[in-house]
Order: sequence, then C-alpha cells, then structure tokens
Amino acid sequence: MYALVDCNNFFVSCERAFQPELEGRPVVVLSNNDGCVVARSNESKAMGIKMGTPFFKVKYLVDEGELAVRSSNYALYGDLSARVMSILAETAPKLEIYSIDEAFMNMDGVSVEKLPVICRCLIKKIRQWTGIPVSVGVASTKTLGKVANHFAKRYKGYKGFCMIDTPEKMRKALKITPIGDVWGIGRRLAPKLEAVGVKTALDFIERPVEWVQARMGIAGERTWHELQGIRMVEDEKSEARKTICASRSFANMITDFEEISQRVSDFAGKCAEKLRQEGTAAYSVGVFLLTNRFREDLAQYNPQACIRLAVPASSTLEIVGAAKKALRMIFKAGYEYKKAGVIVMDIVNSNEIQQSIFDFDIKERERDDKISRVMDMVNKSGKNVLRLAAQRPGHFADGIRRDYCSKLYSTDWNQLLEVK
Repeated sequence: MYALVDCNNFFVSCERAFQPELEGRPVVVLSNNDGCVVARSNESKAMGIKMGTPFFKVKYLVDEGELAVRSSNYALYGDLSARVMSILAETAPKLEIYSIDEAFMNMDGVSVEKLPVICRCLIKKIRQWTGIPVSVGVASTKTLGKVANHFAKRYKGYKGFCMIDTPEKMRKALKITPIGDVWGIGRRLAPKLEAVGVKTALDFIERPVEWVQARMGIAGERTWHELQGIRMVEDEKSEARKTICASRSFANMITDFEEISQRVSDFAGKCAEKLRQEGTAAYSVGVFLLTNRFREDLAQYNPQACIRLAVPASSTLEIVGAAKKALRMIFKAGYEYKKAGVIVMDIVNSNEIQQSIFDFDIKERERDDKISRVMDMVNKSGKNVLRLAAQRPGHFADGIRRDYCSKLYSTDWNQLLEVK
C-alpha cells in the first residue's frame, strides 16, 4: 500500500505555525517580487481569490484589513518541509519525496489493519512537532492514493485520513471524482474526455483499454490501470539532473555591470551548491540576460554565452569564475536588464570524472573543492553565512522584493520566535 502525505495549504500553514494570529483568517502568500498569489488559505479560497491572481488586484483587501498577506519565505518553508519529511522517514519503510509538501510512503510489508492507527498517529505527531496540518490518503497505487488524499483533505468527516482498501470503496470514490482531478489527466486532457462523455474517474475506467490507448497512449493506459488498483507507477529512482538553472527577475531593472555581476555570482553559487548536494559536476556554465519584453519603449537585448571547462567542476570558485567570464562576454552597457540566470550543463557524477594528463591546475582545483566543502558545512543554516567576495552579502542574496516577508523563525538565531 502507498500512503500519500500532503501538507495542507503548505506555505500558509508554515506562516501560521509561528503566527497563530493568522489562524482562521484569509491569508495568501505571494510569488517572488510580491507578484502573484501562489498559496491560499481555505478562507481566502472561499473569498474567490484564484491561484496566480496578481497581487495588485487584491491589495485593496489587505488595505481594508480583510486579507492577510505574506511574501514567500522559502528558507522557512524548506526548513519546515525537511522537518516533516524527517518524521515521515522514521515511519515509512521507504519514502519518496514528491515535492516540497508531498511524499509517498511505501508501506509494503505493513499490516493493512495497522495502517489507520499509524497514519492517524502520524497526522497528530506532525501537527504537534511542526505545527503543519497534513492529510493522508492510503491506497494500493499512487494514483488511487491521490484520490484518497483528495477526500481526506476536502471532507472534514475523514479528519485528515482516508483509505481506499476495497473494490466497493474504490468505485464509490471514483464515481464522485471529476476526471480533471485525476493525477495524470490534468486540465489539458480533461475537456477532451468530458466532451466524449467521460465526466468522472469511474467513467474513465469503464471504457475499454483499447479506447484509452487510442486516445491517450501509454500514459493514459497507465492511469487507467492505476485507478483499478494495478500498480503501474513505480517508485522513482533518483537520477542526476542533466542541467541545473538558477535565475531571478529583478525587482527593478539594472544597468550597472557590477550589480549584475554580483547577482550572476549568486546564481552560479547556488548551482555549484546543488551540484555538490547531488554528487555531480558540470562541464559547461552558461549565463543569460533578459531585458523587459513588456517595455516596448526600451531597447531589447537577450544574450547568452557558455563556457566549457577543461575538467567538470562543482566548486563555487570555479563555477562562479566561469559565470563571470561568460557575463563579460555578453554584457553591453545602455540596456536595462530585468532578469539574469546561470545554467550548468553536461553534468556527470563526481566519481566518474576523467582527469587529463594536461591538467596543470589539479592542486588548485583540489583546494577549491575543499573550500567549497567548508562553505557547505558553515552554510547548513541556509543563511549564506560564508560567501565569495564576488557575491552579495547574505541578507541581499536573493535581490527580490519581499515587502510582507515574515521572520526566519527556524533558521536564524536572531529571528527566533519571541514568547512574552
């Protein structure tokens, strides 16, 4: 059996965990630069606020005191996510983290009769230890687990837990599950299926498999089987990414080379850190710049350049150095830049790097790797305490607008929760 654990309204719940005054109030969390709504409480959903709504359209509600708003605080969300996942890892024989707020627990080998008690205790434990409310859906496949979780979250009578463990429960659940809510169907396919009479998940599985194959291919057939309790979506194997990108739109357009260089160095540093976390290294480092395409009154310039390294690297010093070299190749004065980014490519496993007999910088490279490992150890808090001089100070690292940002309650000693 699979147990899908999903944190309810995760970003909002993270804010409420340290700000109880937000409980019961309509709350939204904004995207980078306070642009759009990316998370909503149930109360704000009831007000009709949609996902992706531009903030300026609902700002009047904030000014009138009817809506609470918070800027995205990813350091806080990432830390609380790690805490939730660590609790799950202690419970599940095997854990697959699906996203920042979702994880599949493979409960094979655990008695089905024990699962309700285990999951309800888990819900209570996570709430008590982290302040985050979660819902748990249990079923024989991942797709059915998604369906069960949907019921656990939507209907209060389930108290956060729903298990589909019999054919009767399965048919009852699928009969009232809109086809657009099925994992693997989505908004693009749902209208096409509805147009031919497939309104619910039950309608879908009652169609012949040949009908599904003809219209949806292998992916549709996989979903068709999964909804009938036949396991088709296997546990994901962690594979190294082929590219890693770090980019950001700026709060204000930038013309100064030194400022852009610092931003690019920040992005390059993040890419290097991710490479080391995954035990990989990159042959190529690319940089791109973008002007504001919505400002037709301004000159447009969207260049990119790539540096090929002699030996794959993951050290912050090498990746940042290559990114700065690429930036110097493409930067032109006189343009107002709105976005920049760094992409590392041609990624290989660190233990598969082929050394060259003509590599005369091997000692310097080993030194850079040691420095990077020390930086990782010091920066475990996520606050970028130790950085290169080419990068901006830690508290300016992101360079984005956060007018409504809460404190870093769990990752900064200077911003711990104060109890009076």
